Amino acid sequence: MNARLGTHIESTDAQHPLIALDHEVAAQNYAPLPIVAERAEGAYIWDTAGRRYLDMMAAYSAVSFGHGHPRLVGALVDQARKLAITSRAMHSDQLAPFLAELTRVTGLPKALPMNTGAEAVETALKAARKWAHKVKGVADGAQEIIVFDNNFHGRTTTVISFSSHASYKAGFGPLTPGFKSVPFGDIEAVRAALTPNTAAVLFEPIQGEGGVVVPPAGFLKALRELCTQERVLMIADEIQTGMGRTGRNFACEHEGVLPDAYCLGKTLGGGLLPVSAFVSTAEVMDLFVPGSHGSTFGGYPLAARVGLEALRVMQEEGLVERSERLGKLLRERLAAAKHPMITDIRGRGLMVGVQLHTSVDAHEFVEGLAEIGIITKDTHRNTVRLSPPLVIGERELEWAVDRFLQLLDDMGGLPKAA
Repeated sequence: MNARLGTHIESTDAQHPLIALDHEVAAQNYAPLPIVAERAEGAYIWDTAGRRYLDMMAAYSAVSFGHGHPRLVGALVDQARKLAITSRAMHSDQLAPFLAELTRVTGLPKALPMNTGAEAVETALKAARKWAHKVKGVADGAQEIIVFDNNFHGRTTTVISFSSHASYKAGFGPLTPGFKSVPFGDIEAVRAALTPNTAAVLFEPIQGEGGVVVPPAGFLKALRELCTQERVLMIADEIQTGMGRTGRNFACEHEGVLPDAYCLGKTLGGGLLPVSAFVSTAEVMDLFVPGSHGSTFGGYPLAARVGLEALRVMQEEGLVERSERLGKLLRERLAAAKHPMITDIRGRGLMVGVQLHTSVDAHEFVEGLAEIGIITKDTHRNTVRLSPPLVIGERELEWAVDRFLQLLDDMGGLPKAA
């Protein structure tokens, strides 16, 4: 780290005994900041030394309601005392009410609960292939799914098979066939990739891991029209963008679009446990029969109770509208600075990507932010994400912007604009 950036994280933190133990016993598939979190509340995280950090990442939208939201914690504790898990070998009193509310909010009639976001995507891929074979008449094994360059849908073997990033795939072959990748936001490229064997188009309404990339205006609406015309499923991966993150219930709503299916997760677990779901039409969902898909923990009572409470909190506490208002404030404050080391500001609601000038290394910059008390991560295109819990206050957001801009000045590089 750059010594000029401050002393919020002491150099001894890198030698924290728990970090040392992590290196000894854990697979090093992540490169975390040298911070050992101990507790959190609302938009803040405290480390083991008692230092406080403003959370501007919200665990990639998993903590949209803030850390330890009292209603969600209350639901979790109450349900855990009564009935945590039965497996799907029997019904519970929690699952159907959760899925009923989920289908009401999404506008799609049936849902299949799973655990992680990657499982929701895997479920979507299986459903699309089954639908293409059984309903559209595509030969089994010939089904094709169109995806987009720079996508991120998870880390399973099938999902990394259509990633644009070589590092995600290296050494994990043989990879799964059946995917065509086209430039994101290019409707003519989608049209050219379509064949009679196309089952679905899988997309993120905003590419989060890809650098918070928003497609051109009108793209989602055009994609909806094309999928309807060509009888192809339109599947929206809203695992990061869903449930208020972008200032709408779901990011597709910015263009008045209802896809044929949603992949949901992260926020759905209320920041407490993994909850995900694949939600779609009856024509698609009725193809699942006993034994065709499942998970021991998919839709277990504890997850269903928390998921239902999360949906209620989102609506009753006005978090969708709050995300829209505060996201606008965040983008306007950053843009008003006209800082020459910021080359682009992208996003919707409280899902914002700030692309830095090439003279600034985004990874070093987020380390500097941690040193001055702000937690977030960089991503592709030399971009820093700013996606705090939706419960963050206006003053906290303005404080974060001030510190962000000051750090750009402290790191040197181009002179600040007059």
